Amino acid sequence: MRLKILIFGLIMTVASQAQTGTLIVLNKSDDTADLIDLKSGKSKATLSTGNGPHEVAVSPDGKLAVVTNYGRGDQWPGSSLTVIDVAQKQVIEHIKLNFKAPHGIEFISDNQLLVTCEADKKLIQVNLKTGIVEKAIDTQQETSHMVAFAKTSNKAFVTNIRSGSVSVIDLVENKLEKIIKTGDGAEGVSLSSDGTSVLVTNRSDNTISVIDAKTLKTLSEFNSDKFPIRIKTTSDGKYVLISNAQSGDVKVFNAGNKELIKTIPMEVTAIEKEASRLFQDFDDSPVPVGILIHPTNKFAFVANTNADLITVIDLVKMEISGRLTAGKEPDGLGFSAIKLK
Repeated sequence: MRLKILIFGLIMTVASQAQTGTLIVLNKSDDTADLIDLKSGKSKATLSTGNGPHEVAVSPDGKLAVVTNYGRGDQWPGSSLTVIDVAQKQVIEHIKLNFKAPHGIEFISDNQLLVTCEADKKLIQVNLKTGIVEKAIDTQQETSHMVAFAKTSNKAFVTNIRSGSVSVIDLVENKLEKIIKTGDGAEGVSLSSDGTSVLVTNRSDNTISVIDAKTLKTLSEFNSDKFPIRIKTTSDGKYVLISNAQSGDVKVFNAGNKELIKTIPMEVTAIEKEASRLFQDFDDSPVPVGILIHPTNKFAFVANTNADLITVIDLVKMEISGRLTAGKEPDGLGFSAIKLK
């Protein structure tokens, strides 16, 4: 089926000239990363990564983007990180890991990163300056996929898809503290804006678990149909955004009472089916996955991985305001305030 754009004139446009900075887009099937200037809406560089880049983390100063090379096909699992100098628009290092299928990634300091290694059931801590793995802690669960770091408690929360759980890792004691059962297909994870709670998408149950980041007790649960796969919260504490891969939409919830504010369909359909793409059983869904919220909280970017598009959502008007193009099967997204030349 050919790609259908149901809103007119928006392809290759940006939401607003007020947007600034650089959007980093990982193209899983191309083994590349695009650096998109948000003011022009155009890619300023397409850089080679390792095989099957899935997630990206940007350093606190915005200078470096670090990519997890998860692997795919006959080259799965992958075992490396790719380091990109954003301003110079070039790859400066490939870090080889002795752990397989690196996926979720998050900076915890200027030079230290947490990385989930799915095939080894590990959470590792990597020193970016030395390239050394400083810690490797067992999650004791299957398919350890994404990670969120709670700075106030020095705890990492790792979602485990096949086990339907969250592994809580104490990074002071360097040990697994607790396993919390959430729901089938626990995958997406995000902290609340104030860091007091952890939100987990249970994609097979169509539910979201809310966990107290301090007591580690499950506080509540709410629904998001269908196949909630990623979750992000706005830094102003207003909204929770969830991408629903099967229904092909993003749902916006009130961050306080978790009531649904609006469902925003992506308004595009998948391109022709290919064996290399994931989620081929989702029919025409563009499969929205990765979400990134601009620091202004005025816009969100959503990777429509089976449509090869990035959809731009205006969070003031709660509507689609543009499209960006990168490569094949875009997924992980990152942001740097650096303006590219």
